[in-house]
Amino acid sequence: MSGKITFFMFGNSGAPVRQVNISKASLVCAAFFAIGCMAASGFGIYDYYQLKKTVTDNTHLERKAEHQAYEITLQRKQIQNFAKEVNALKAQIVALNDFEKRIRVIAGIAPSDKQKGIFGIGGSAPEDLNAKVPLTEKHNSLVREMSGQVEQLHLASVAQEDGFESLIKYLVDQGNLLAHTPAIRPARGMVTSRFGSRVSPFTGQSEFHEGLDIANSYGTPVTAAANGTVTYADAKGAWGNMIMVSHGHGMVTCYAHLSKFLKKPGDTVRRGEIIGEIGATGRTTGPHLHYEVRLNGTPVNPEKYILN
Repeated sequence: MSGKITFFMFGNSGAPVRQVNISKASLVCAAFFAIGCMAASGFGIYDYYQLKKTVTDNTHLERKAEHQAYEITLQRKQIQNFAKEVNALKAQIVALNDFEKRIRVIAGIAPSDKQKGIFGIGGSAPEDLNAKVPLTEKHNSLVREMSGQVEQLHLASVAQEDGFESLIKYLVDQGNLLAHTPAIRPARGMVTSRFGSRVSPFTGQSEFHEGLDIANSYGTPVTAAANGTVTYADAKGAWGNMIMVSHGHGMVTCYAHLSKFLKKPGDTVRRGEIIGEIGATGRTTGPHLHYEVRLNGTPVNPEKYILN
């Protein structure tokens, strides 16, 4: 490396040739310097692009984090709204339960076992969910409480449904019973003989009268005292022409001494519907209706059932 390298420099304008002598060591150093500068420049450019990429990635991550924070806030708001809806649903179930209790009290119906405690032992509704948890806090505990109360509300709604079904069934049964209970006078006219002991108009001796006699002119309409089915419509000895109507529940009504049948066996009748006309058939002193109410085959006082 102790040798020198000579460079000759020629000009274009006729200038004399210039000679430059450079040692090999200096040339090697210059070459290494140039390579070092190029390498430093390359690393600088690489670091610049890496830094720029990092800044871009950080900006993207920041935006993604902001979006996730926004989504979390929305989800927490939705959880709070669901909690409010659970509280509202719970209040509605409690109101329905109170309404059922009032109906049962009015109707004189004992509460059902399920209706006594639709929310389990004690029957009290769980406390309202706290729907005002700060949005900056986690809602894990609220979600757990809400999940537990939703299950309780499901069981309570099933119990409430059973309670209403039993109440409706009872009221329907009662409605059917009332509709099939003799509750009106079967004909207009004057009562000439009541239920109980009397003096027989034929023998003059004491006898037990099993019905109610209502006197009126021939052809006066006779109506069914309640809903039912005609089981007999024909002559029957001393009763003359008689219609019998079965009302279910062991209740039967009889309409005797008719002059005309307007219904036949098997016909369904409703309370107030005309089924015949007053006459004087059978053993009678004049036109009238002999009306009986029989409960499980035993005559009972018809006037106890007449409401009009």
